[in-house]
Amino acid sequence: METKDKIIENLKEVYDPEISINIFDLGLIYDINIDSLPHVTVTHTLTSAFCPAADFIIQDIKDATILVEGVDEVDVITTFDPPFGPWNMSDEAKMILGVLE
Repeated sequence: METKDKIIENLKEVYDPEISINIFDLGLIYDINIDSLPHVTVTHTLTSAFCPAADFIIQDIKDATILVEGVDEVDVITTFDPPFGPWNMSDEAKMILGVLE
């Protein structure tokens, strides 16, 4: 399994505490850059700029990524461009939330 796939697998174990769906299927992960291994950069968004769990989610992203063999350093970039929306959600997450496009 490739490094990026392992990171994704780990990120699928990180849940948004308010929605109870993992952050990857929720569409919060925008990019996983492994071009500078052992340094990885994960770009993500939050469901809201005022998310009360933001600090926990960011730390969980770091923790999940650093667990992957070959990753020694993780930068997590939070962005709101584009803003969170249902277009990035997995079909399963859309079904759970009752979101239709």
